[in-house]
This record gives sequence, C-alpha cells and structure tokens, in this order.
Amino acid sequence: MSYYFNATISGKDFNDVIELVTEELKKEGFGILTEIDVQATFKKKLDIDFKKYRILGACNPPSALKAITSEDKIGVFLPCNVVVTENEAGEVEVSAVDPVASMMAANNDALGEVAFDIQTRLKKVISNLN
Repeated sequence: MSYYFNATISGKDFNDVIELVTEELKKEGFGILTEIDVQATFKKKLDIDFKKYRILGACNPPSALKAITSEDKIGVFLPCNVVVTENEAGEVEVSAVDPVASMMAANNDALGEVAFDIQTRLKKVISNLN
C-alpha cells in the first residue's frame, strides 16, 4: 500500500497550483493550518538552493475531532500533509498523505471510518486538480 497519492500538473505556475489546491481543499471541508516553505527554510538554515517545495498542513475539524476522541495520540498524524513541488521539467506535483495507510499503525477500528472519509476527500482534491 502506498502512503500517498498524487497528480502532476503541467502548464501552471507553482503559486497558482498552491491557490488551486487550497481552493479544492476548502471545497472538501479542509483549512490550511500550517504552510512550510521548504525551499526558503533550506536557503535560510543551510544556505543551499532547493527546488520549490511547500508542505500544506490541511485539517478537516469535524474529522479531526472524531479521530482524536477515538484515539488520543492520533494527533501525531495530524494535520494531513499535502506536498506541492516543482520538478526539473517545470511541472508541479501535488501529493497527499493517505490517511488509511498512516492510521493503520494505530490499530484502532474506530479510526477506519474517519480515515476512509478523509482519504476519499483528499483523492477528490487531487483528481480535481487536472
């Protein structure tokens, strides 16, 4: 089982894809809690040039509540990360964590429904990007 699913987008600017991803996440009930600019962080902290790489921490609050009340420590897997990168060809790739794969580690059947619902929502976000 893969731990993520993804889509590659050609012909769109990196920042435009970030906006598109954010809009599609919003349609599925997610907000962005965190945004990590890996490229800028590596430049500042390590003084190296790195490709465009952004990590968006997406959260669906009702689902997060269900997950946390089912398994107190499940917060170590939250929020759901969505990664936006630019490859050498200038294409933008968007990858989302597969919550079913990650939550299997908790071995708690009550999380299955929540994980499947979030997986379905994130797959819809990814499929709507093209």
